[in-house]
Amino acid sequence: MTTQTLDAVKACLADLIGIATVSRDSNLELIAYVEARLVALGASCHRTENASATKANLHAILGPQIDGGVVLSGHTDVVPVDGQDWATDPFVMAEKSGQLFGRGTCDMKGFIACCLVLAEDYARLKLTKPVHFAFSYDEEVGCLGAPDMIREMTATGPQPNIAIIGEPTGMKVVTGHKGLCSIRVAIEGLESHSSKVEDGACAVTHAVPLMQYLVDQAEAWRDSAPADSPFDPPYGTITIGLMEGGTATNILARKASFESLMRPAPWDDAKAVGAELRARAAKTEALMRRYAPEARIEVIQRSDAPPLRPEDNGPAEALARRLTGDNAKRYVSFGTEAGQFQSAGLSTVVCGPGYIEQAHKPDEFVDISQLEACIVFLNRLSEYLTE
Repeated sequence: MTTQTLDAVKACLADLIGIATVSRDSNLELIAYVEARLVALGASCHRTENASATKANLHAILGPQIDGGVVLSGHTDVVPVDGQDWATDPFVMAEKSGQLFGRGTCDMKGFIACCLVLAEDYARLKLTKPVHFAFSYDEEVGCLGAPDMIREMTATGPQPNIAIIGEPTGMKVVTGHKGLCSIRVAIEGLESHSSKVEDGACAVTHAVPLMQYLVDQAEAWRDSAPADSPFDPPYGTITIGLMEGGTATNILARKASFESLMRPAPWDDAKAVGAELRARAAKTEALMRRYAPEARIEVIQRSDAPPLRPEDNGPAEALARRLTGDNAKRYVSFGTEAGQFQSAGLSTVVCGPGYIEQAHKPDEFVDISQLEACIVFLNRLSEYLTE
């Protein structure tokens, strides 16, 4: 690794940090920046957009248009800085004491910057396998963007067989993590005086057993976790983070809602929990309509990112261990897009610069030494791509 390469990564990262891509806003400026750099290297690029065309994923390929390549994947969005007390401007990268500060330096524009700079080296090589760059939108709000990109990537063109997701793992190889599934339940009943319970249908009252079902399932997941679980906590979790409804204690509530987040371990069945919740909601809706014909319950799934399941002798793990020298078994409790790539048939691992402990906080930073390690990793990948 040369000082020139590291300086180029820093400059690229400063550009990326300067383009604020908070999930609630568009990422198109950043996508255009990334696309221009890759097109200049001869990459073929394809965008997949959201319904309003305000956000896009980018899939780019360098090298021969054949099957068997490697995907380097990262998300372009970052979490908000609202209410956080930053020592510096979060969207102007600052360097201090061997660390680079700014929103997204760790999670995960540092990895994207390394990929873009090393792509310049890949473009000069005679690659025998293609390298795919897959940069998504809306990962931070439930891994919403990647599925469309993955579907197109695997339905048309060269078929990659390995995916490396560059989320912050300290450049260590992670082969398993929990999933992420968020659900919103909206209940509409009929207001009435609380003494006349058969003249209306209380949305809050009927929300309670549905929430209790999720609480019971959370306990079931906890009790059924294997003794040798590698996760912390060692079981999949189900939480209810938001709830609202009602006007006064003596009025049957017309509306109520709650939102639940499931983080299933690889052995948990989040889809079964969701299906049972829908079935119970349908029964509850029918009960409410005995007194309020217009009553309704909606169960809206906002995200569904499956767990990353450890693969026995998987090619992604073998390659990542070859590139890092890391042979330890490692699992994390946070979710990524890795399970979505794996579900599409790609052997997948997570390995990227930085530490999750620095993500999402004020004064987010990445150690320069972590970027150096990522540069070495991607340099070694070029050997595999030219074999």
